[in-house]
Amino acid sequence: MMSDFILIVAVVVIAAFFWQLRQMAEISRMYAENACGKQKVQLLAIAMESARPSFGGTTGLCWRAKFMFEFSTDGMNQYRAHIHMHGKKIEKINWPIFPEPEWMDAPMAKGKFGGCGGVSSCNTGKCK
Repeated sequence: MMSDFILIVAVVVIAAFFWQLRQMAEISRMYAENACGKQKVQLLAIAMESARPSFGGTTGLCWRAKFMFEFSTDGMNQYRAHIHMHGKKIEKINWPIFPEPEWMDAPMAKGKFGGCGGVSSCNTGKCK
């Protein structure tokens, strides 16, 4: 009877930790998308590098995780940055040194100075 209770509690705790890791992965993905949008680079992939239990956060026992994401400035070169999280809080983001995207070659360039900027006859990606 007692061993059944301990087994059920262990399964619930493991499921809660897994659920928290999934929430952290989703938060880091959204944060990486927003950060790449601000930097005018293209997000390629995101993955968890490491995770370990830690004290703190809102529940007392949480995860300290490190996520790595890859991005591109020109569609050909790729760079890696890291997001450090404690619980559901982002502590810091480490960007590598990378060249600023060119206006005409930036993956998400929009507006009148880069990209097509409202010109309807832009077949090659470069405006006339």
